[in-house]
Amino acid sequence: MVEHSGLDIMCLNKHSPSPSSGSSADSEKKLLSKLKVSLTKKYPQKNAETLSAQYGTNLLLIGVSVMLALAQHGPVVREEHLLTFITVLMLVQLVWMLCYMIRRERERSPVPERDAHAGTSWIRGGLTMLALLSLIMDAFRIGYFVGYHSCISAVLGVYPIIHALHTISQVHFLWFHIKDVIKKYETFERFGVIHAVFTNLLLWCNGVMSEAEHFLNNHRKRLTALGYANLTTEEVEPQCNCSTSVCSMFSTSLNYLYPFNIEYHIFVSAMLFVMWKNIGRTLDHHTNRKQPTTRSSGVLLGPVLGLLALASSITVLVVYLIHVENSVETRQAAISMFYCYGVVMLACMCGASSAGLLIYRVEDWPMDTGQNPSRTLDSELLLGSSLGSWLMSWCSVVAVASGQSSQSYRWTCLAYSLLLVLEKCFQNLFIVESLYRRRRDLAKSEDTSATVPEIFSVAASMVPPYDGIVNHGYETQDKRSLEEGLPEKREVYSRKHTMVPLPVGHRLNVTPSRKRQILKNITIFLFMCNISLWILPAFGCRPQYENDLEQETFGFSVWTTVLNVAIPMNLFYRMHSVASLFEVFRKV
Repeated sequence: MVEHSGLDIMCLNKHSPSPSSGSSADSEKKLLSKLKVSLTKKYPQKNAETLSAQYGTNLLLIGVSVMLALAQHGPVVREEHLLTFITVLMLVQLVWMLCYMIRRERERSPVPERDAHAGTSWIRGGLTMLALLSLIMDAFRIGYFVGYHSCISAVLGVYPIIHALHTISQVHFLWFHIKDVIKKYETFERFGVIHAVFTNLLLWCNGVMSEAEHFLNNHRKRLTALGYANLTTEEVEPQCNCSTSVCSMFSTSLNYLYPFNIEYHIFVSAMLFVMWKNIGRTLDHHTNRKQPTTRSSGVLLGPVLGLLALASSITVLVVYLIHVENSVETRQAAISMFYCYGVVMLACMCGASSAGLLIYRVEDWPMDTGQNPSRTLDSELLLGSSLGSWLMSWCSVVAVASGQSSQSYRWTCLAYSLLLVLEKCFQNLFIVESLYRRRRDLAKSEDTSATVPEIFSVAASMVPPYDGIVNHGYETQDKRSLEEGLPEKREVYSRKHTMVPLPVGHRLNVTPSRKRQILKNITIFLFMCNISLWILPAFGCRPQYENDLEQETFGFSVWTTVLNVAIPMNLFYRMHSVASLFEVFRKV
């Protein structure tokens, strides 16, 4: 009956004297169909990124709000509440990762598209090492809970177990799925990936807060012991005795493992963010391939100077930690030693980065303008993480310029602060330009590979093969055909003949140029220097807390707040620079 009524309507429309009614009906149907498609398909695909980003941001803000309430050490919000919230988030992420991996295994479709630039093997290997140290940290937490299980909450024992399971599963996910470009269930997967991103960011914030609180309590104890002020510490100790003899060892060891756990979570969140940006992305197969690595011949001066910088940094760290606990004179001498060391180190790094930029100007390598979310994120993170140390440096400049202190390290602190700003400016420029540059020989090879089909043209097939035997008859015939042809054809033949690549066995092994060797030495030197400058604040060498220049100008509470924000960002900047410089070293 439905079909018959449809035919009747069509007949009526056909014999109707006003054809405008039929066209208007068709236009209304098209409009309704377009509206239906836009409401059911295009809307979620267009706004899923914004919705998921808002979800993740609010998730992070909830956790930060609980942390701020916990920092007041009030009776309402306790550590168990924060750890319970984080544990629930980790369990949700575990469920999502398990569902994702099971669905990938059950799919019968071909291998999914993978981003060759997302999560290189050496980055995943470094994250695996950091994850192992995080697992050791979880083991110490479990041992600490066992010693005080009679008087502390059970959440303190459940949290490290769930965190260890979360770490193992996440490392497996990073090794086998971080390169995936998701094309199915995009809206659901966006929320899953962004949940993982902000869960790791929240774990990073928790580690930063715990580490900063521990360092600040030690700083207050040291000031009280030196007679500067009677500052009270706010460490909460369990109200019972430890049932084992190693609780103090567990508690002390946790403080040395915090930097590795902090860097693990911030790097994982960055890698997952690249995966989130790749959802629904159409890959350019011409640029989505690994860059070939070059040999490291002629690299000697950079590693030697870098090892010298690393050895001097470890020496400064040991001497500083020993002398800063003693009298006021030795404390000031330790601070002066740090600033003198920093001035020399930063000046050398500024010179190295400037030399690298000058080489790029002279060499004039072509720019790589292909779409690469991983490289874009690297550039943005370098700039964003520089803001913390820049704020700290300019606060020191204002304090030195406006203060009346007569400390012996006043002007070296000023020079150190200004050089820190310049060093990060030059290093950021060098890293970003290195990531966006292509070697001229690689650019030529890519252009040649794009024109490979011309090799199989008729003119290219006329080229006589040469493999040690010459066919003179074919060569004579070929010469005669060319001589009889037009000059234009002869020119086309000669041009296409030169585009045929030589066999591998006949290529010459060209040694790296002098400029490329200099760039490799500069990169490895900056690599080692950034490791050195990460080690110092990560393990307690923070003279910004100890000198009185900034505290006289800004006050104790304001200056410690600035440091608690700036130092974690500076630590991340150094470790991220290490990863970026290693990528530059492989690319040059």
